[in-house]
Amino acid sequence: SVTMEVGVDALVTSMSNNPKDPKLVDAIKRANELKANSDADFVKLFGQAYEQIAPGGKLAGLFTKPNQPKISLNSTNEQVLAVIRTEAKEAVKRTYNVLTKRIDKFGVTQPTINLDESKGIITVELAGVKDPESVRKVLQATAKLQFWEVATMSDIGQQVVNANNVLEKYLKNGKEEPATDTTAVAVNDTTKKTDTTKAVAATTAADTNSSLSSLLDKEDTGKGGKASVAGAAKDESLFSIMRPELTQQGPTGASYIGLVARKDAPKLKEYLEMDIVKNQFPSNIKFLFGQAPGKKDGKESPVLAVYAIRMNGNGSQNAKLEGDHVKTAKFDYQNGKAEISLEMDQQGSMIWAQLTGANVGHPIAITLDDFVYSAPNVNQKIEGGRSSITGDFSAKEGDDLANILQTGKLDAPAKIVQEQVVGPTLGQESIDGGIESFGVAFLVIFILMIVYYSTGGIVANVALLLNLLFTFGVLANLGATLTMAGIAGIVLGIGMAVDTNVLIFERIKEELALGDTYADAVAKGYKRSYAPVLDGHITSLITAVVLYVFGLGPIKGFATTQIIALLLSLFTGILVSRLITDMYMKRGRHFNYFTKLSKSIFQKAHFKFIEKRKIAYVFSTIMILLGVASLFHGFDYGVEFDGGRSYTIKFDQPHKVSEVREKLQKHLEKYPVVKTIGVADQLNITTDYLIGKPGINVEAEVLNKLYNGLKAEQLIPATVDVNTFETKYVQSKQTVLPTISKDLKKGALYATLISVLAIFIYIFGRFRKWQYSMGTIVSV
Repeated sequence: SVTMEVGVDALVTSMSNNPKDPKLVDAIKRANELKANSDADFVKLFGQAYEQIAPGGKLAGLFTKPNQPKISLNSTNEQVLAVIRTEAKEAVKRTYNVLTKRIDKFGVTQPTINLDESKGIITVELAGVKDPESVRKVLQATAKLQFWEVATMSDIGQQVVNANNVLEKYLKNGKEEPATDTTAVAVNDTTKKTDTTKAVAATTAADTNSSLSSLLDKEDTGKGGKASVAGAAKDESLFSIMRPELTQQGPTGASYIGLVARKDAPKLKEYLEMDIVKNQFPSNIKFLFGQAPGKKDGKESPVLAVYAIRMNGNGSQNAKLEGDHVKTAKFDYQNGKAEISLEMDQQGSMIWAQLTGANVGHPIAITLDDFVYSAPNVNQKIEGGRSSITGDFSAKEGDDLANILQTGKLDAPAKIVQEQVVGPTLGQESIDGGIESFGVAFLVIFILMIVYYSTGGIVANVALLLNLLFTFGVLANLGATLTMAGIAGIVLGIGMAVDTNVLIFERIKEELALGDTYADAVAKGYKRSYAPVLDGHITSLITAVVLYVFGLGPIKGFATTQIIALLLSLFTGILVSRLITDMYMKRGRHFNYFTKLSKSIFQKAHFKFIEKRKIAYVFSTIMILLGVASLFHGFDYGVEFDGGRSYTIKFDQPHKVSEVREKLQKHLEKYPVVKTIGVADQLNITTDYLIGKPGINVEAEVLNKLYNGLKAEQLIPATVDVNTFETKYVQSKQTVLPTISKDLKKGALYATLISVLAIFIYIFGRFRKWQYSMGTIVSV
């Protein structure tokens, strides 16, 4: 899991008309230094730093650009900073959209990505990642927006057919067939291509994957006459998983060459990258996946379109027109039609004119990180840099495409400020421990309720089972990924769910002891338990909501499961248990709420609380003073609050904590914090070495330093290389930069203070006596 924030310093640099201006560079550097010890946002700190470096200086002169019409030479510094702040917020949203698409490429199950706009923070959780370093680089890379020329089936239909035939024979025979002469293919005339594709369209009906057909039937492609799909493919080939854009009359005229089910896209990509397939196409053809046609209504399409783009002949990965030439992109309706207005800068306008002039009647693909979001047809040569993209897309789709076009305008990469990597061994141990704790808690409570409340305990256990069932159902419906923090929230929810029935049952027992009938005792017990049950749940909900608002990552997961469990506890503990009880009593029977144990355990109990109050006063005073003292001298802050990098390492043999700490000090410049985790041969080592150094390669540098230190001190065998160390010995890694650790400290403080204040207000409103509120807070 990683926590990322958008590099606003890079954003400021990219917005400037003179990014190398010494005062600008110094102000950005100074703002970054202030950010480490300030709660203010970067834009405000930048403004303060610039005022200190250049007293009376005007920012407008540094940020007046043709593509930034909101800033003029007459703009005040406050107005300039307001524009930068607005762009920073938009950059966070664009980065979130880009990361969402990038994560799909990692092939992990149930990825989770959450955006906190107020803090400018994006939290990403990926399970099953095999190469964390490559993921780290991809996540922090700058978005790449590009405009490409497109080859359609009218251009390369013959080559697509040849590639399908060659691949089919290769897969069938298990050997490579002689490659078709690509030069001859490239110069084939259009008539011959059309004749061949007609024949292919006729045979594709029986040979295309039926699973794709069922998905395509759901898509509103707006095209008719395509080859229908009748059954499963007889032999593996391109056309067995991709439906080509062919009809009995030839190519359909679509901008893409075919459609593929999203689940089959990796397999198709593997086929297209095989040499025997690539040899059938000109060397400048590259295949990309993209949006399938038709309205999505905000849902992810199960089908992808396959595009063939034309690369530059020099082998460069850059397109003729790159996204950094886009000035503005806005979505609106013109004469009732959806339209995206696009404007280029001066250099981009000239390139755009050449590109559109050479492709009149042909599509141009708009890609972001090698994914095609749109491929509009060029109606005429576009000069002046102003153009529009029209289409049958919804308001949301139009806004999304406009945002994607804006993404290439500013250089604002996201950087990782907190990271945690858990290896499969420790991950499995965590899973086993979580399931074990969950099972033990459930079993103990299940047995205790029956032992203490007799048949009445069965009602509580049924309510508990339903609470768990509903909790997992809600989490599954929300698409949540279960984490250790989430399991902790569920375990706590089990206790709260049972607590509801405990309060009700004890009240029923009191009514029975006073001589009421079972029917009257049950009615009074439920009615008179509502107030304490609601009070307990509401105060718990207050703290859970505060945790959700101020927490990050796992804390939000814990708060979410706790909130769900608390709400469901009210439903199952009061409504469901009362419903079961009433149904049972209508048959002339009743549940028992007493056992021999529950009758005798407190029968002779006599606690002299008042008589021994002075002893309690002394004991409480001592504990309070020790608690206050620990705030200043007793806490050993974890990596989340101090910032640093933490590694859990499984050694071949046990080592003393003090020994490891002393030996690593000379390598890591300071004494690391070393703790035993679970067993004697598993240690957690936390260091702040290079924690303030920026760069995406710092993680590897620190890991190498730790590896060399452990190896030099003979704490790990000399034969272990760095890759083996990282995969076998390192069980988990966590990184927290100073900026995020400061946010975590602030969030923890705010969460504590606001929770206390909210509970004080609730109790005062509930009982109308501030003394009750004060007594509760002091006791807490």
